Amino acid sequence: MDVRFKTPGRMLNPAGGFLEGYTHTLNPYAGCAFGCSYCYVRRMPVGMFRASAWGEWVDVKRMDREAFRREWQRTRRRGRMTVFVGSATDPYQPAEARFGVTRAILETMAEMPADFVLLQTRSPLVVRDAELLRGLGTRVRVSMTIETDLESVRRRFTPKAPPIAARKRALAELRDAGVDVQIAVSPLLPHGESFAADLAHMAPRIVVDDFFHGDGAGGKRTEALGIRRMYEQAGEGDQYHPETARTFYDTLRRHAGKSGSIALWSREGFLP
Repeated sequence: MDVRFKTPGRMLNPAGGFLEGYTHTLNPYAGCAFGCSYCYVRRMPVGMFRASAWGEWVDVKRMDREAFRREWQRTRRRGRMTVFVGSATDPYQPAEARFGVTRAILETMAEMPADFVLLQTRSPLVVRDAELLRGLGTRVRVSMTIETDLESVRRRFTPKAPPIAARKRALAELRDAGVDVQIAVSPLLPHGESFAADLAHMAPRIVVDDFFHGDGAGGKRTEALGIRRMYEQAGEGDQYHPETARTFYDTLRRHAGKSGSIALWSREGFLP
């Protein structure tokens, strides 16, 4: 892994587009060791113009805590503040265990909490910060990515990402600790017949998204990454279709209605 350090001019960046509803995004790292095959960041300049392949490098943002405190508090005083943490990286990727940038950010946030913070991750490492997250109450929500219930599919599309069982355990631990959580089936991948029914009992909120709605370009970025070909090579080409996730979502809604959870579609599930 190619690990470098950078000192950003600022940590907070204005949000927009798919993340309309958030005032800012915050990414503690650039690059991501999980290197998911379908990640839209692969098609962005940060992912395309680097000697190392996506998933083989990470830039650790050196955080001057005092400078970030000033930036955060100055922004907070201006009015409503909603922050999406992890829009272009996973804030709990392996580098976090060593460098703790996300932890330091959360500790600083806690001094003057935002109106709402969403932490998007697929890493069980988030459990480390359960006590800190619980202290922020309903001002923070952890969104755990679980795109399939099949390990064979997980290994095909995201071989460097944490196993599904570990994510489920982390989700349960966060719930037991009193942390607000949701599951992000984002994007929906090939899955087993009981996936929707099982999800309805795992979290109070489940968000479903797919390649055609969630990549920010109507599926064009995903198409350029060759994901359709991965489906076809596995004999699952018929599932690479906009209606696949819609049908799954309808099934999930029926199960969610029985379990008391809420099923949400695409962007609405990520809004503050």
